Amino acid sequence: MSCSDTIAAISTALSNSGISIIRVSGEDAISKIDNIYKGKKNLTDVDSHTINYGHIYDNDKLIDEVLVSVFKAPNTFTRENVVEINCHGGIYVTKKILEIVISNGVRLAEPGEFTKRAFLNGRIDLSRAESVMDIISSNNKYALDASVRQLEGSVYNEVKLLRDKIIYEVAYIESALDDPEHYSLDDYSDRLNEVVGDLQLRINTLIKDSDNGMLLKNGINTAIVGKPNVGKSSLLNVLAKKEKSIVTDIPGTTRDIIEEQINLHGIVLNIIDTAGIRDSENVVEKIGVDKSFTAIDEADFIIYVVDSSIPLDDNDLKIIEKLHDKKYICLLNKSDLASNVDEDKLNSLIDSQVISISAKEGQGIDRLEDTIKNLFFDGDIDVNNEVIITSLRHKELLCKCVDSLKLVEKSLNDNMPEDFYSIDLMDAYRYLGLIIGEEVEDDLVEEIFSKFCMGK
Repeated sequence: MSCSDTIAAISTALSNSGISIIRVSGEDAISKIDNIYKGKKNLTDVDSHTINYGHIYDNDKLIDEVLVSVFKAPNTFTRENVVEINCHGGIYVTKKILEIVISNGVRLAEPGEFTKRAFLNGRIDLSRAESVMDIISSNNKYALDASVRQLEGSVYNEVKLLRDKIIYEVAYIESALDDPEHYSLDDYSDRLNEVVGDLQLRINTLIKDSDNGMLLKNGINTAIVGKPNVGKSSLLNVLAKKEKSIVTDIPGTTRDIIEEQINLHGIVLNIIDTAGIRDSENVVEKIGVDKSFTAIDEADFIIYVVDSSIPLDDNDLKIIEKLHDKKYICLLNKSDLASNVDEDKLNSLIDSQVISISAKEGQGIDRLEDTIKNLFFDGDIDVNNEVIITSLRHKELLCKCVDSLKLVEKSLNDNMPEDFYSIDLMDAYRYLGLIIGEEVEDDLVEEIFSKFCMGK
């Protein structure tokens, strides 16, 4: 399934910088770059995994002083010959060298094509390939740790173990049906029922933990809600550490949704600052209030802000009613002022923690962070020794696998013939194989790698 042509792309960000790297991969990568390189040795004669000093020429014209790394197949990322040209980091010179490379019979790589070749040539499985892009796009420590674990094979090893258990049972059934004299199916249904139960238990654990994994990777969709002028925009500005929202003493200043992604000590919150919720005859403000209620419905997490300096009213009751069955916390803001909120009444109305803060003074933010950790991740977050599913694609395939195993259970309970077990077991085996790429669908591969950046 490997490709035969030679590809090239700029693998570093295209901007003025110290160095840029042009990566080339393919059977003819070394010889083609040798045509434009001059150094003490021809690149075809140097040892693998060496860095070589020289110059790049366009015909007889000197273009740049470079260091060229040479990696010979099969011990490379793509399992093909790979050359990396380290040139000066100017935009013009980088593009110029890439043009010279392409003019010597090399094709411009598609996004993700180097990693795609690593997968197609058996260098990495599909779950590891996906983790490469996850590492590049990681926006917090926990997401990076989970992606590195996946690159090291945590997901592959777990899926391989599950598939081995399934295929053993399929092989046993087929052997018993073909050779009943040597393989007995007496009392086999009880044993298979136990195996299928254990498989479901483990896979369901992975599915359950995947919700946390995707939150670590993508962030927690968080809505800040409350009445007008309670300090929602001030809170967003404190969390974002910049003046993202306009803050005034005039109620209703925020009329529309304001979005910001923040990193709260390693936990990413995709925050939306909503319009203040209150009864109003103003048409524009009413539209903003409707959007705020929609944001509550769609958010993973709600931060409900109450102004401690004024009593609760009917608008608060409407907000609290919308918060039922949602994950949320209540922030009692403006703790630097005299309190006029009946906290006993507030505690009787809500079923979440109440945290006193002062957005203006930046007080109480650390406790907010700890509370979010406890709500979503049971306190401390540790992905170093766990298999964390961070891909919706992986989760959906695991769910399909469980559905197939449930059909096996049903066949067992209905005393169906053994070949019924094999059909559903093989479906479960196939769904797991799609996670790691041992079952390959070409359109799926194209979709995954099309999301990669150029040069990777």
